[in-house]
Amino acid sequence: MATADFKDVKRRRLDSVRLSIHGIFALSILYTLYLAHEVILPITLAVLTSLLLSPLVRRLARRRIPRVVSAFVLLAALVSAMAGVGWMVATPIMDWLERAPEGISNLLAGEGGVKGALSSLMRSAEKVEKTVEGLTESKQPVAVVLQSESWTGLVLMKLRNGLVGLALALALTFFLLVNGDRLIHNLVRQLPRYRRRTGLRLIRESQREIARYLAVITLSNTAVGLVTMVMLWWLELPNAAVWGVLAGLLRFIPYLGVIVTVLLLSVISAVTLSEPWMMLIAPAGYILLTALVGFFIEPFIHGYRMSINPIIIFLAIFFWGWLWGAVGVLLAVPLMTVIQVILKQTEALKPVYRIIAR
Repeated sequence: MATADFKDVKRRRLDSVRLSIHGIFALSILYTLYLAHEVILPITLAVLTSLLLSPLVRRLARRRIPRVVSAFVLLAALVSAMAGVGWMVATPIMDWLERAPEGISNLLAGEGGVKGALSSLMRSAEKVEKTVEGLTESKQPVAVVLQSESWTGLVLMKLRNGLVGLALALALTFFLLVNGDRLIHNLVRQLPRYRRRTGLRLIRESQREIARYLAVITLSNTAVGLVTMVMLWWLELPNAAVWGVLAGLLRFIPYLGVIVTVLLLSVISAVTLSEPWMMLIAPAGYILLTALVGFFIEPFIHGYRMSINPIIIFLAIFFWGWLWGAVGVLLAVPLMTVIQVILKQTEALKPVYRIIAR
């Protein structure tokens, strides 16, 4: 009996040690992801982009088009599209940022309460500023030296780091598209012989499912953007093409992207249109459109919806956004797709998949 108790105590201690080791390992991974984000983020972007484009490169290779040529053409088209979208969207957004307060005020309370509250707040701020100036003038000036960088310097530094990271991601994507299959085969050869076929099948199935999901989401978001653009053009709202592009791009962020787009369309309608019922057409039409695409068209094309609990998706958005900022918010759902496929295809991890599934 004493021997059994001793074994039970020993087993519990081993379990606690394993749990501690696993916790320390998870924290170390989290710290590494946060500390080395300037290196890990371009690699993540490159892997996801290569997963999206690799089926097309492989299909073109079967038609005797060199991988180098197809990879270069696809990446050039991708960069051109990104540059064109950025150029088209930048100026109108800056324009509308100046008119947004007026739109929000008209949307919430017309010419009434909100605008009066804002004016009162501005007057109070001016009084406080004059009082502080009077106090500082009545006393001897005190020299205070603050060492800080200007906001323009910080913006330029962020822009430079972003461009460097994007260039690294594009270069790595090119090499993954050209030589990624060879790298996968070399990796599988290191496995035991009886596991090679299983490992290769796992990698291929994961790659196919992820590429299909990302491709369908990209196509459906493009369709949503085009339909939204036509709707805004029919309502005679300005810069319909710009807001259509933003509506498609923001839909890559589930739930939150739709909410932001609805608010954006509400502000645009409030600023431009005069009739209250017409102000509701654009946001209500976008909600109806996204519901139609999300609940009927995407499952019909893709075969299954993303079967992860919405709470997990929200947590993933907040987590990756905290870890990597705005880019992390955009990458949250593709990364959850990768994690979902890996959990579903790996026998030992299927219990975790069952926990986070719907």
